[in-house]
Amino acid sequence: VNQILLLLLVLTVCAILYNKVHQVPLALRNETVDLESPEEMEEEIPVVICAAAGRMGAAVAAISSIYSNTEANVLFYIIGLKTTIPHIRKWIENSKLKEIKFKVVEFNPMVLKGKIRQDASRPELLQPLNFVRFYLPLLIQKHEKVIYLDDDVIVQGDIQELYDTKLAPGHAAAFSDDCDLPSTHEMIRSVGMQNTYMGFLDYRKQAIRDLGISPSTCSFNPGVIVANMTEWKHQRITKQLEKWMQRNVEENLYSSTLGGGVATSPMLIVFHGKYSSINPMWHIRHLGWSPDARYSEQFLQEAKLLHWNGRYKPWDYPSVHTDLWENWFIPDPSGKFKLTRPDS
Repeated sequence: VNQILLLLLVLTVCAILYNKVHQVPLALRNETVDLESPEEMEEEIPVVICAAAGRMGAAVAAISSIYSNTEANVLFYIIGLKTTIPHIRKWIENSKLKEIKFKVVEFNPMVLKGKIRQDASRPELLQPLNFVRFYLPLLIQKHEKVIYLDDDVIVQGDIQELYDTKLAPGHAAAFSDDCDLPSTHEMIRSVGMQNTYMGFLDYRKQAIRDLGISPSTCSFNPGVIVANMTEWKHQRITKQLEKWMQRNVEENLYSSTLGGGVATSPMLIVFHGKYSSINPMWHIRHLGWSPDARYSEQFLQEAKLLHWNGRYKPWDYPSVHTDLWENWFIPDPSGKFKLTRPDS
């Protein structure tokens, strides 16, 4: 009996050893492993665009231009207020944009309470969604890198190229310098536009002088941002921006009568000397600064991104280069948003 038991024990041990030596690794049994498809493994490119009341057609045109010019896996984050969200959602779902990947995110304007100084010269600049860029990590939480775009842009290049912008170690964001492209200098001079810190900050105030920033320092435009969310949170960028918003309420350090926007000034302060650069062709701007000043058609055709920053928007009249913008516009199925044209 003992010999039989011993023989059975030996056979059992041999069977275990055989299975271990000849076992096929799970990863090699490709017929039964549920692997992700290449499309699912492709990196997602999050693009943040606001959809404000009265200018939703701008957001739609921007999204349309991005989606039409790339094969990348883009996820659009469309930020709106509670009252405007149903409109933009219906517009997308009932147009050719219904194929895009998107999430609609509600922005709560209460986070701005007590942080915005009232300014009657350009009240549209005080709209809550102008400050969405300050709160990117609170709205977009699962991504390491994010693209933010103002709504008054169209994209003519592949958004993947903008997403691949390299950010230097320790930089939370990349912007376009206002002095970066000689082709825009003539435009800036012709319309009397500012492209230095002196055009955005009130250097008569001690708090501004104490920053130690030369007033002739070239400014940058935060209408196109490539942001690193980890660095943004680590450096507490949102808290820093809120601090300068609060100080402006108390001390009037900047206003919309200077550089034409109250969202730019705190960013100029917080990011001074601490940002990377975006390829200049990925932010050709000032198209909305004058109803008369124009770029050459060849230059605009070569541009990767066009920005109608300024008062004269391409869905209104007067404005310039509206044909380039209108190529990407998709009419509102509800009929609420209409283009303003000379014959309308």
